[in-house]
Amino acid sequence: MRAKVWLCSLGFLMVLAFRAATVQVQGMVLPPPTAVVFKDVTTAAGLTPTLICGTLAKDYILEISGTGLAWFDYDNDGFLDLYLVNGSTIQNLLKPRTPKELPRNYLFRNNRNGTFSDVTSQAGVKGVGWGNGALAADFNNDGWSDLLVTNFGPNLLYKNNGNGTFTDVTAQAGVGGGKIWHTGASFGDYDRDGFLDLYIAGYVDFDVHNLPDRSRLFCAVRGKSVKACGPRGLKGAPDVLFHNNGDGTFTDVTEQAGAADKKLRYGFSVVIEDFDGDDWPDIVVLNDSNPNYFYRNLRNGTFEEAGIRVGIAYNGEGAEQSNMGLAIGDPDHDGWMDLFITTFADDNYTLFHNDGRGFFTDASYPSRLGEATIPFLGWSTFFLDYNNDGWVDLFCVNGHVYPEVEQFFKDVPYRQRPQLFQNLRHGQFREVSAETGLSKFRLLGRGGGFCDYDNDGDLDIAIVNMDDRPVLLRNDGGNALGSWLQVTTVGTKSNRDGVGALIKVVSGETTQYERVRRGGNFLSGNDSRLHFGLGANQVVDLVEVRWPSGTVDRLTGVRSDQQIVVQETKGRIALPSPTTSGASTR
Repeated sequence: MRAKVWLCSLGFLMVLAFRAATVQVQGMVLPPPTAVVFKDVTTAAGLTPTLICGTLAKDYILEISGTGLAWFDYDNDGFLDLYLVNGSTIQNLLKPRTPKELPRNYLFRNNRNGTFSDVTSQAGVKGVGWGNGALAADFNNDGWSDLLVTNFGPNLLYKNNGNGTFTDVTAQAGVGGGKIWHTGASFGDYDRDGFLDLYIAGYVDFDVHNLPDRSRLFCAVRGKSVKACGPRGLKGAPDVLFHNNGDGTFTDVTEQAGAADKKLRYGFSVVIEDFDGDDWPDIVVLNDSNPNYFYRNLRNGTFEEAGIRVGIAYNGEGAEQSNMGLAIGDPDHDGWMDLFITTFADDNYTLFHNDGRGFFTDASYPSRLGEATIPFLGWSTFFLDYNNDGWVDLFCVNGHVYPEVEQFFKDVPYRQRPQLFQNLRHGQFREVSAETGLSKFRLLGRGGGFCDYDNDGDLDIAIVNMDDRPVLLRNDGGNALGSWLQVTTVGTKSNRDGVGALIKVVSGETTQYERVRRGGNFLSGNDSRLHFGLGANQVVDLVEVRWPSGTVDRLTGVRSDQQIVVQETKGRIALPSPTTSGASTR
């Protein structure tokens, strides 16, 4: 028995030593090598529908951008559920069939045992038409996450009834948006009145009844002609800012707020986020093949567009890019949120470092992210701490848009592997796709998001693949490498979700910052709980929450490896049980 106790103690010490281990490379101190493998558990989890986007031939631009997903806990049982958005075909739009024959979206309820059940019909969220993206947020502050679906055509806003069902309140709320190609969306309280406002990007003015004449358009990859031309040469679609009136309705305030897409650029991803540290959320819109927008909040209900001045309209070489996916995070722990953007193949993805007060520098090549991403065509992207070492890493979902490229070029695959970059803690990253099991995948990836769907303390990943089934990648090993803490915010004076709250977590010598947000990414929503890796630290010295209202809550001496809920002005409150209603505390 004494020998067994000694061996157990030795094993525990070895684990701690492994968590804290470092490696010396050319004078730099690097984190320990990864020991995480992402395992494909899609079939076992029951996530098997095929999601489409036009025909396999991909004749038109509408058919190439794919769809997204949203992770959210629609039934408040403490386990996040998954909503998958489905596209359609031009033929379906021209000659509508019966609803049973048409593609639909999917809501999968988390069974809390690693599997999911399709509850779409009973929940009432099948969608209609051609879906693009999804985003969940509590827009009416009743304690239940509602669901927005952006469409090619009018959007859908589903109000969560709190009993496992939803009601389509689009018309009542006034956020349908008309016959626009809607893409990315973000909820955020830009005027800090306690209710979540909504920004939705528009992409291309595409009319299925008047299809583009391909004989008048020419588009090419490395000089070889391809079919699905655009967006250059096509008219753009407008973006819209909706103000939440606090009574279940929204008002289009785009023009008077100074956030109008006057140049009709091709909007893809958007986020409402405070980038300049003045406590008032700004708006960033990524535009495909055009300069990006940065709408600086003037604190009086209006914005000024400052993309060129702050340094994100173009990359560091002064070139516009095919900007698609958007990741927001603080990989260098300086307290300022940086931007990472995925782009088209034969161009590098771009890391914009926030130098403070919302001014950015292109750090793509100093970070070692530039060269590694040139061969890929990227969509969803997000910062996540996959190995729980306290430093957020970076994930990119990839997949080409032209089926014909493989006929022309041996080095340009249509299906591409995702990429994972480990944070090396000194402003640089290294790709670890091979050692984490990701290099074997060949996907037409589009949307994607991270979530600790099994509540085991490490972050898993779901990817939406065009014309194929999704992929659910379970993180095996992240919770063995480091401790963790997950934080859920509940606003009272601020909006119920706490969107806009800045969280500071101090553990040992490491200080991390993250903000509660609803938006960014590409057509997709990540886990709403903030996840902090803690490395070898077993205690969190400080959790500080700065709410949009200006209130500050502080917790000290919080043990690791748990989920906590912080309520505005009350501090830590009990986790809701599966039977707790989640009713509003307002």
